[in-house]
Amino acid sequence: MTGTHPAKPRHDGRPPLTIYLASPRGFCAGVDRAIQIVELALQKYGAPVYVRHAIVHNRYVVDSLKAKGAVFVEELDEIPETDAPIVFSAHGVPKSVPAAARNRRMFVLDATCPLVSKVHIEAERLFERGQEILLIGHAGHPEVVGTTGQLPQGAVHLIETIDDANCFSPKDPTKLAVITQTTLSVDDTRDILAILQDRFPAIVIPRKDDICYATTNRQDAVKRIAPNCERMIVVGSPNSSNSLRLVEVAERAGCPRAMLVERSSEIDWSEFEGISSLGVTAGASAPEVLVDSMIDAFAERFDVTVETVTTAQENISFKLPRQLREVPAA
Repeated sequence: MTGTHPAKPRHDGRPPLTIYLASPRGFCAGVDRAIQIVELALQKYGAPVYVRHAIVHNRYVVDSLKAKGAVFVEELDEIPETDAPIVFSAHGVPKSVPAAARNRRMFVLDATCPLVSKVHIEAERLFERGQEILLIGHAGHPEVVGTTGQLPQGAVHLIETIDDANCFSPKDPTKLAVITQTTLSVDDTRDILAILQDRFPAIVIPRKDDICYATTNRQDAVKRIAPNCERMIVVGSPNSSNSLRLVEVAERAGCPRAMLVERSSEIDWSEFEGISSLGVTAGASAPEVLVDSMIDAFAERFDVTVETVTTAQENISFKLPRQLREVPAA
């Protein structure tokens, strides 16, 4: 890795900078599907299309959809009586939400990521088998609220930390099962699972990790480039769980300083004085246009060489809701 001494300027006065661009980065299949659902609903039914909660955790995406006629609300009771479509966000919702929508005869398009829906189905299956359920996740995150809300109140116990795993006291240690939020740190989750398995050998763990392929792949790519980077930028919003995890992963993997930056206008340039290597990645809800803008901003101040480092190929896509599969292109 290059040292932290100031790089020598080239002939035009800009110092050289190698940008290591992580791949995969940015939109995952679930985010892509959710955004498509809102855009296709606007094409087919016209504005407004109501969206409960931010469709994905990215301000640029939300603002772009607002400009096209999407109306974002936090709760259904903010929506007037209407025939317009109501879209549930990619994070999933508690069962009480679709029940309330049915009571009001609302037209619902569910943009819940299929990988989140899979966790919901697993939670119900385990509960029906009489298991006490632990959910590894972050309190208050909409995905956790949605998953917890699939079952009766008190049926799911949230485990956020290693301390929680060490302190949890089950009703019956032979009837325990664990599920996880899909956007966690792979390493943190592995550590928590190890403690739970050590304390409760009979615990049922997911056949395959609930952490989604996109979260895992983006963290792996960051781990690959982090040791070569004096700084790392994660393009993403502060309420994006998977983006925040990428910052943590980068620093643990050897980058001295990683930071979450939502858009290029928010770069704190004092953080990047004298560097000659920079890592760039993006959370699963950040569009590529924001990554391009970030690289362009550095190219104005540095003589930039971009090296893309690819650790996996992604070709997953998810089906759209039946009502939107025949929408003609705009």
